Amino acid sequence: MRSHRQEFHGADGQKLAARLDAPDGAIRAYALFAHCFTCGKDAIAASRIAQALTEHGFAVLRFDFTGLGASEGEFANTNFSSNLADLLAAAAYLRASHKAPSLLIGHSLGGSAVLAVAGDVPEAKAVVTLAAPSHPVRVTGLFSQHLDQIAAEGEAQVQLAGRPFRIRQQFVEDAGGHNLKVKIAALKRALLVMHAPGDDTVDIGNAMEIFTAAKHPKSFISLDSADHLLTDRDDAVYVANLIAAWSDRYI
Repeated sequence: MRSHRQEFHGADGQKLAARLDAPDGAIRAYALFAHCFTCGKDAIAASRIAQALTEHGFAVLRFDFTGLGASEGEFANTNFSSNLADLLAAAAYLRASHKAPSLLIGHSLGGSAVLAVAGDVPEAKAVVTLAAPSHPVRVTGLFSQHLDQIAAEGEAQVQLAGRPFRIRQQFVEDAGGHNLKVKIAALKRALLVMHAPGDDTVDIGNAMEIFTAAKHPKSFISLDSADHLLTDRDDAVYVANLIAAWSDRYI
């Protein structure tokens, strides 16, 4: 496997840090990976899944959304809409510098994001969601105890995964303004929904809503005892192997 640092400009002009993991031999296809909320390209799930996919001939671009990891910008100024713009910028970068992604993979809120942008990436033939919310507004449940303060004061500092983040009212309002079901129904791409029944961060009912809204071809795979962040290496490799086998029919 070869892993190279990459850099491209996001929708608002900030430099976004990325990494392209590629197989030593021929590249079967390019994939674009969207990480979980407040995570980053080097999160356990993102790095392990991307690296495991290289063993199946995939080159995978993973990047830090604006304001996260090594990317420029301020997280407090971002929202779900800006995530979508960053994703489209990443797809455009791949298209111009390597080859457009034929596979889109999103983890948690990143899964909601790839569902939302798939229709704007014409080369994408398949979409995979991992533990994704069926509506982006559900991510606000992670800081529900601060919603009143955010509404009253315009923002609040919240702790997410042990780290402080400033969340503004515009983030909450923007998350509630997206109708993901319409996007899912109009996907016109093969869809693989992956979710663990015991996920205590994003309830598996979200997977049912995504799957029900989608038209065929669509598939669902249970991740059994995996946790939301896929912290167990075996779970991440299992996910990558299944993605590779499933996508072979479409890519």
